[in-house]
Amino acid sequence: MEELNAIYERMRAIFAEEAGFVPNDGCDAMVRLYALASEVQSLLAQADWVLDQSFPQTAVGQYLDYHAETRALTRLPAAKAAGVLRFSAPSAAVTDYEIEQGSVAMTSGGVRFETTEKATLAKGETYVDVPASAVEAGVSGNAIAGAIHLMSVYPVGITQCVNPEAFSGGSDEESNEKLRERVLASYKRLPNGANAAFYEQEAMSFPNVAAAKAVGRARGIGTVDVYVSTHAGAPDEKLLGEIEAVLQKKREIAVDVEVKAPTEKTVNMSAELTAEQGWTMQEITDAATAALQAYFTGERLGEAVYTAKLASILYGVEGVKNCHLLTPSADVSVSATELPVLGTVTITEIGAGEA
Repeated sequence: MEELNAIYERMRAIFAEEAGFVPNDGCDAMVRLYALASEVQSLLAQADWVLDQSFPQTAVGQYLDYHAETRALTRLPAAKAAGVLRFSAPSAAVTDYEIEQGSVAMTSGGVRFETTEKATLAKGETYVDVPASAVEAGVSGNAIAGAIHLMSVYPVGITQCVNPEAFSGGSDEESNEKLRERVLASYKRLPNGANAAFYEQEAMSFPNVAAAKAVGRARGIGTVDVYVSTHAGAPDEKLLGEIEAVLQKKREIAVDVEVKAPTEKTVNMSAELTAEQGWTMQEITDAATAALQAYFTGERLGEAVYTAKLASILYGVEGVKNCHLLTPSADVSVSATELPVLGTVTITEIGAGEA
């Protein structure tokens, strides 16, 4: 875009040429010209912005959403992480202890989680597991096992609260770049009511779906299997049923469509790390585990797991000075019907002689 001074000098030159004299910089005419040049620059900036919003390659925000709507696509909303909170008593309960729905626990970083249903720690038991979710949607709600351990007010009879397993499934609202990729891909793979792109696009229209893969002739001629995953991983039967009901209405004639959950392919990991000065091994171990969990979401459906990517994730963790990826020792191939999921994570410290 043309600079303000360049616009002003050009206007001043034209004025001098037409008027037959060069006015002084501080005169009224030059002040007016400068103000006009400023408005012209603003107009040019607005024109550039409008041009950017006119094409999906450069549009952002709401205007990119408009482009997506023309392709029957919508931006994926943020999702809350979900998991289980374990409420414990110091010894076998002498009576039933009630845990109200909406009881809040948090991590040391202040990320809050709440129970999604009412529960009871029965008499004679020492703990009860209660379904819970993050209070706010987003990736910040994904927490490794043991990260949630604080409560401002404990329920009567309860002295400890912790998540025995990781909370997962939390995702931020789909970014401009991710949505842009889907919009542009819809032009390259045009849905025609019968191809894989059609079935995948229909499945992706559901807010909870993170990825979809359609496999033609999966069970013979005239059959299509559609595999879907959510940000948390494999979908539940309710979601599968909802998607299949829609596809049954829109499928081509004489086609047998089934919507299925993918087969989970466990990827166990082990690595050696060295911490930067000022960081402890426990801190970088927790951060590395969280980073790996954030990568292994439902978006990985049908995607191979590359060792280079895993090493990059580990090395990108703040506080990590060096890393050696031990397993997997080779890239993990994944078919369209499989979802790679994170298994055990073993992280140790690189020996002093190797660091």
